Amino acid sequence: MENFLPSHLIERLAQIGEADIVVGIPSYNNARTIGHVVRACSAGLAKYFPHRRSVLINSDGGSKDGTPEVVLRTELEAESLLLVAPQRLHPIQRISTAYHGVPGKGSAFRTIFAVARQLNAKACIVVDADLRSIAPHWMDLLASPILDREFDFIAPYYLRHKYDGTITNGIIYPMTRALFGKRVRQPIGGDFGFSGRLAARYLEKNVWETDVARFGIDIWMTLTAIAEGFRIGQSYLGAKLHDAKDPGADLTSMFRQVVGSMFGLLETYEEIWKNVHSSEPVPMFGLPFDVGVEPIHVNVERMIKAYCQGVRDLQEIYAQVLEQETREGLLACSRLSPTEFRMPDELWVHVVYEFAAAYHRRKLDRQHLMESLVPLYLGRTASFVLEVQEADAAQVEERIEQLCAVFEAEKPYLRKHWGVEAGKESSHANPA
Repeated sequence: MENFLPSHLIERLAQIGEADIVVGIPSYNNARTIGHVVRACSAGLAKYFPHRRSVLINSDGGSKDGTPEVVLRTELEAESLLLVAPQRLHPIQRISTAYHGVPGKGSAFRTIFAVARQLNAKACIVVDADLRSIAPHWMDLLASPILDREFDFIAPYYLRHKYDGTITNGIIYPMTRALFGKRVRQPIGGDFGFSGRLAARYLEKNVWETDVARFGIDIWMTLTAIAEGFRIGQSYLGAKLHDAKDPGADLTSMFRQVVGSMFGLLETYEEIWKNVHSSEPVPMFGLPFDVGVEPIHVNVERMIKAYCQGVRDLQEIYAQVLEQETREGLLACSRLSPTEFRMPDELWVHVVYEFAAAYHRRKLDRQHLMESLVPLYLGRTASFVLEVQEADAAQVEERIEQLCAVFEAEKPYLRKHWGVEAGKESSHANPA
C-alpha cells in the first residue's frame, strides 16, 4: 500500500474492500460549492450505476472553512433529486481525507489514484470542487465509455465563454494536437474519467515533487495517456460554470506550472512527438447542444501594458531565448496603439516554440524562463480578445482552429530549434 496514505484511510479502504467506480473531488476551501458537487455526483452514481459499488472521496488540502465537514454531512436525497427510487445494491461510500505532499491539485489527485488502485476500481472520475454547472449525467458521460467501451481516458468537452480558458486556447490545445496528434479540445479541463489501469500507471511515475503536483497535473495526465498509447476519448458536458478569473489577473504561478509541465513532457516523450506529422479527431460522447455561459470581464489595457513593459524590461532575457526576427516582431507589436494591437499567429507560435526549445536546453533558470513568457502570453491574449470581441461562439472556435493549423504547420520550426533530427514522420498520430 502507498506509504503516503494516512493510516485511518488505509483502514477505511480495507473495510470497503473493492469498488467499481471511484469519484474524486480535490478541494481547498470550497465549502461554498462542494455540497452541490457531492449531491450531483451522488445522484449520477445512483441513477446511472445503481448496481455498481461506488466510492466518493474528497482529497482536501487542509481547508479552513469546513470543506470536509460539508462533504460528509451533505444530504444526498437521491429519490427527490432524480424523481425515481433506484434499487441500489450497495450504498455510496463517502470519505474525506487530507492529502500529503507538495500543496496542490496534483498531490490531491495522487491520493485519489492510490485509493482507486487500492479498491481495484474499474473506472475513476475526478471533478473540480468549485463547479456550479455539474449535473448527474456527467457521471454517465465520464465513466460509461470506460466501463462499457474499454476507453482509458475521457477528457471533458465544454462550451466556455470566449475569454475563459485562454491558456488552453492559446497554447495547450494547439500544442497538444500539433505535437501529439490528438485533438483533445480541453486537455486541462479539470474533470476527467480514466480507467483503473491508467490510474495505476500514473502512480508509477516519479513526478510528485515537481509542478505536476500543483497545477501541472491536468496536462500531465492527458499527455501521458496520449503518448503511452492509452485509448482516448472526450465527452460533451455542456457549459463549465466555475470560479473563473480574468486572464489578465495574476495567473503567473498557474501559467508557469501548466506550461512548464507541458514543456517538460516534450522532453519525456520526445521520441513520440518528433515522429507525429498531423493530427486526428478523437471519439466524442454525448450530444452537443447550445448553452448559456457567464460573461467574463477582461482588462485588455492592463494586459497590453504588462506586455509592453515586459518587452521593454526583459530584452536581456529575450536575447538569450528568442531569434532576432522574433524579438523585432514583438517590439513592433509593442508600438501599436491599444485599439490596433495585434500579435500575428506565426509570431506567437515562434515565441512558444523558441521558449520550449530554451526550456529544453536549459538556457536560463526554468522558473525565470517561464515567468518571462507571461508578459508575452498576456499580449497574445489581449490580441485574441480584441480580435474576437464581436465574434460569436462558432467564429471564435474557427479562429482557434486557425491558430492550431499554424502550430501544426510550424512544427518543423520547433524541431530545428529543439535540435531534433527529423526522422521518418508518421502519416497520422498513433503513438501506441
